[in-house]
Amino acid sequence: MKEVSAPEERSQSTADDRAAAQELATGDQNPSQHPWQRYVALGDSFTEGIGDPDPNRPGYHRGWADRVAQELAQGAPNFAYANLAVRGKLINQIRDEQVAPALELKPDLITLCAGGNDVIRPGSDPDETARTLDTVVQILSITGATVVLFNGPDVRDTPMMGSIRGKVAIFNENVRTVAKRHDAVVADMWSLRELTAKEMWDEDRLHFSPLGHHTIARMVLDTLNVPHDLSPVEPTPPSERSWREARVDDAIWARHHLFPWVIRRLRGRSSGDGLTAKRPDIEPLFGGSMPLGSAGGGDEPQEMTRRNSV
Repeated sequence: MKEVSAPEERSQSTADDRAAAQELATGDQNPSQHPWQRYVALGDSFTEGIGDPDPNRPGYHRGWADRVAQELAQGAPNFAYANLAVRGKLINQIRDEQVAPALELKPDLITLCAGGNDVIRPGSDPDETARTLDTVVQILSITGATVVLFNGPDVRDTPMMGSIRGKVAIFNENVRTVAKRHDAVVADMWSLRELTAKEMWDEDRLHFSPLGHHTIARMVLDTLNVPHDLSPVEPTPPSERSWREARVDDAIWARHHLFPWVIRRLRGRSSGDGLTAKRPDIEPLFGGSMPLGSAGGGDEPQEMTRRNSV
């Protein structure tokens, strides 16, 4: 696996990804349409949608994948969607628990974001994580489906993950190598500079906020060259606070989020233990298990401001 490439190589990789997606999405089709009918999402809390709770469905998290699916379903009456992601999963668990069920669903579009929980762990090896990712993508590619991979965002300015920026960068370049080997498309979160804004992150400082998920969904659709109704949303600037107020918020965050996370790690437990996928079956999108799409006014994030400071 290669490590960090020159800036011009990264720029060319992004251009190549978009060109490949444009060819897939348009082809002989009408430019307002896309070729996909069966979408399956695999991954961890990022793809499950943690940080983006649905106000109309207690306990359900919407997230970028649901937002992408609802846009793909517009004007596609036979479109169906499954989401197998479960929070807390490591890449080996995603390989062992989600790949076989995904193959059984016969998708023609697959999104996979895996390895993030491995990379953030102390002592983890991003090259080893990427080797497992390569195996997973090799298996998924036998379906003939379009496979979309995700690199990690630039975590420089995030207090909980800023120290692992170098590991994320190495893993990201490995993701591009894997994508090139298997003709996959990369959804480039590192280049999505909007994600550096504090309002893009949830109060736990680890997951994305509704605004963050909305912004990522727009990027994924743009990467696939699919027209959509998701408009850019400017975050509401956080209110100014004193140094003392910020430290109080830091203490509250540590008590409610950091300490429980550390304790789970020490006990070998995960936030996803005992949980199952939110959409294990591939179903029409606008059935009983999906919130309204953009035609029903459901395309805007429900929460524009962040409840804590970083």
